[in-house]
Amino acid sequence: MKLKPLGNRVVLKYQEAEEKTPSGIILPDSAKEKPQEAVVVAVGPGKTGGEDFKMQVKEGDKVIYSKYAGTEIKLDGEEFIIVSQNDIMAVVE
Repeated sequence: MKLKPLGNRVVLKYQEAEEKTPSGIILPDSAKEKPQEAVVVAVGPGKTGGEDFKMQVKEGDKVIYSKYAGTEIKLDGEEFIIVSQNDIMAVVE
């Protein structure tokens, strides 16, 4: 991975959005919502402003994050989002 997050930031990779509704209607790309579920691909060292901050997620964790959180980026044709650990609401087990 070429991205190394700083401080208490986490790099997430989107999970694929649903292509069909529960009733079987196929959604076009323009109608799909951005997913709020992602996989952690990189975790920062956990330091903010000189103090250590315990990181609660690790690479490979599947997480749910706040809807309007983070910064979206494209790298090598893949989409990622960089969020603060505070924007991660849960780990999916």
